[in-house]
Amino acid sequence: MKRIVLAILLLGATNAFAETIKMKDGNLITGSIVAQTEYTLNLATSYGTITLNQREIDQILPDKHRIILKGGSQLVGQILDLDEFNLKLKTDDGAVVNIDMPQIISVETYDYDRGENAQKEYVEKTQEAAAAREARAAAIAAGTTSAGVAAAGGLTFDNDIDHVFDTQKATVVNGQVVSSNAPQAAAAPQRPMSDEEAFLKGVKTGSVSQQEYASAAKEQLATKQETGKQKTTKKPKIQHNEADYNKYFSVQAGVMPLDLKLDNSKRAGYTKDDEFDVGGTSIAVSSKFLWRLKESNLWLGPEIGIGSVPNNTFDDKDPEVSKRNADAAAAGKELPFPDPEVKTSGQILRGGLTAHYYINPRSRFSFYLTGSAMYEMLHVNYRGETNSTKISSNGFAGAAGIGVETWVSDLMIGLEVREVFAQRQKELKPSANMNTLIQLQLSWKF
Repeated sequence: MKRIVLAILLLGATNAFAETIKMKDGNLITGSIVAQTEYTLNLATSYGTITLNQREIDQILPDKHRIILKGGSQLVGQILDLDEFNLKLKTDDGAVVNIDMPQIISVETYDYDRGENAQKEYVEKTQEAAAAREARAAAIAAGTTSAGVAAAGGLTFDNDIDHVFDTQKATVVNGQVVSSNAPQAAAAPQRPMSDEEAFLKGVKTGSVSQQEYASAAKEQLATKQETGKQKTTKKPKIQHNEADYNKYFSVQAGVMPLDLKLDNSKRAGYTKDDEFDVGGTSIAVSSKFLWRLKESNLWLGPEIGIGSVPNNTFDDKDPEVSKRNADAAAAGKELPFPDPEVKTSGQILRGGLTAHYYINPRSRFSFYLTGSAMYEMLHVNYRGETNSTKISSNGFAGAAGIGVETWVSDLMIGLEVREVFAQRQKELKPSANMNTLIQLQLSWKF
């Protein structure tokens, strides 16, 4: 019950603390903020409420508190959090200390004005001490007093808060204040954590001062940040050893300018000179699975692929089409085929055996020679106005070319250029026997 009451009183006290406003001209004004906008700040002081210009404000100084503990020790810093069991305090050294409520006797607020006065007192005392030393030196030189050792003292401005509060620093162990009912000098030593406990809780072992604890924490944080930068900026490169792989799988996609001619001279209505271009740019996809032959640079395996024969059109000279149009015209009817056309399209299927021979397999960009022996089936769909059929040209085909690949993480990307050789049959016999196939590929070795 006592801890609950103390926590409520502390919470009320910390919430009621006045704010200290530091102006750009160096003045410090203490009061409670009543209202605040983008341009002004209303502050209620002990002398009345005033309005400050935001542009003239340097900063709003955080509340500083002195925590007086049992045994006479004390800590100075900013209260971060508190409940009925624990108070969390951030000291001026940057250390965060957890204090048990039963150890706390009282909490006081640091007065910045008193701090400024303390600095003034320090300067005056330093000047007085210097004058006393000069007078003593003169007296010793004159022989009116015996020589002795004068004590040196004084405080720096960084110790201003300690000077105001006459602080006796509490001992901190593992981020916790050591509990003691006796004066600090006679306090019983706290059992430090074991190495195992420190590892599990991630803290520094042993009894250390606030300054030492804060310094160690900052060093650990800097080390972690530096390690994190190294991890993010220096990723280890994946090393690929060609000897570790004996299987290869790839998918390819590309284009092939297809030189394909149709001899239509044997069809009714056409002459011996009627040859039509039914080729164009063919879209091709393929896949291959290769095995490495022992430990050589030669890989061998099956390949399958499919390509398209683009759409083409030419005039339909079928006599049946001409006769129907003539009969309709004579009867005064609408022509059944006002613009007669033949439409063609088709596909190419290939399957066979493919080989790769790598010229420089351990280089960043690996070049290889490739060759294939396949069986090819080419089909062209012939769709006239009155007559439709399928034209086929099946037979063996070969290919030879060169490719290049490079590793990207765990896969490879590459480019392959081939010359495909195929002898066309029947009406497609006038076609070219050689076409160039260009493909991009994605491949894996495992």
